[in-house]
Amino acid sequence: MGYEVLGVPSSKIVSRSISRNVVSEGSRKYVPRRTLMYVPGHDLKKLRKIPILGVDCAVLECEDGVALNKKSEARENIRMVLDELKEVKGVDIAVRVNSVGSQLLEEDLRVILTAENRPSTVLLPKTDTVKDIVQFTDCLRSILKDSALPSYCPRLITYVESAEGLINMKDILRRAETFSHEGIYHLDGVVFGADDFYADIGAVKTLDAAELTYVRQKIVTVAKAFRIQAIDMVFTDYKDSVGLQLQSEQGARNGYTGKQIIHPNQIPIVCKAFTPSAERVEWATQLIAAFEKHQESGEGAFTFQGHMVDMPLLLQAKNVIQTIKNVHKA
Repeated sequence: MGYEVLGVPSSKIVSRSISRNVVSEGSRKYVPRRTLMYVPGHDLKKLRKIPILGVDCAVLECEDGVALNKKSEARENIRMVLDELKEVKGVDIAVRVNSVGSQLLEEDLRVILTAENRPSTVLLPKTDTVKDIVQFTDCLRSILKDSALPSYCPRLITYVESAEGLINMKDILRRAETFSHEGIYHLDGVVFGADDFYADIGAVKTLDAAELTYVRQKIVTVAKAFRIQAIDMVFTDYKDSVGLQLQSEQGARNGYTGKQIIHPNQIPIVCKAFTPSAERVEWATQLIAAFEKHQESGEGAFTFQGHMVDMPLLLQAKNVIQTIKNVHKA
């Protein structure tokens, strides 16, 4: 007879040993993106500071952070700096290209992908429809086919920045997942572009972002259904450390795996919010140990620190441990 926790047989425990939180190691190395920071591509000085920032994911920016008359300069800088960053360890070097509708995407990819050290991750903004992901994929595939460059399969992160993008999110990710299975790229996450979303729906921004509660929760829920990372909104007032901490902790509680940032001062606060505390790790370790002890003895349901242990609680503990492992292995 299998061991049971509140009537859940051991066979179920094995099959659901990891929840839909993005924590399992899987066949690909997990890339932590607790902090995802944009660095404008036209600013060579800032680009060259990336190795000393201490950020998980540095996004070399071609899109909103670069004026139209600086796009060409940004591409060339990024191509050059990518090769300079070849030996940098522990940082996901990413590039945010311009959107499909901008008419700038193809040139972004053509220039940037000539770098010897191509970006490990590509971020595609304003992914509003399935057509957007199809056109991006066709463009990437065409450029790689025409080039004499070695094979390349980046990680892909899409964006939700409009009401249309939110409604179509599931279909967009499903299509991207299909391309991912074909080996064109690895679908790895989705970013919530809150400022564009505010503008699109005409919402008024408040400090606690209560007006975006539904949107933030839907994005993280759909992302986790696809087992990909969910990156939360930017906190634009980089001088308000208290507000940043509150919003970061809120995002972490909601299930987001990281947060976009725009200033180096935001890095330690956000990183801490998305890293399990020592107390949380100790709680998870002890709970799992208690579970295993009761499993070996064949006892039934039990309590731990005043709480009845059920499957959701056990999965939460496993998520904590796997998350901290992922961070340390990166």
